[in-house]
Amino acid sequence: MMKKFLEEFKNFALKGNMMDLAVGMIIGGAFSGLVQSLVDTIITPILEAATKLDPSKLENINIGAFIGGVINFIIMAFVLFLIMKAINRLENLRKQEPADPTEKECPYCKTMISINAVRCPNCTSDLTEETQIAETEV
Repeated sequence: MMKKFLEEFKNFALKGNMMDLAVGMIIGGAFSGLVQSLVDTIITPILEAATKLDPSKLENINIGAFIGGVINFIIMAFVLFLIMKAINRLENLRKQEPADPTEKECPYCKTMISINAVRCPNCTSDLTEETQIAETEV
């Protein structure tokens, strides 16, 4: 029961919509910090200098802090890109694994039947002996 619960949770957490939402929230938070840095370090000092006609307020412009915010944003976006790329690669590998066969061909009527069938539901042939004979011929 716990294994099924964990499998359902994994499917939920790795759904495209959930991952898109998580990336959007993280990028949104980082972009919010970037905008806040722009306003605090560049726009506000310019507005203060312009409205008070005091050029000394322009000394408060801190372009270095804003550039640091831009670099942090780019690094965070790049790391998220790498994480999402790895998750997508793992998901694609999981999808490519061949599934075990669930059907086989009846050697008499050539109809596809369940792999566990011991008698063909179409021609009613007994498949237990034929399967052994067919395996020894191959």
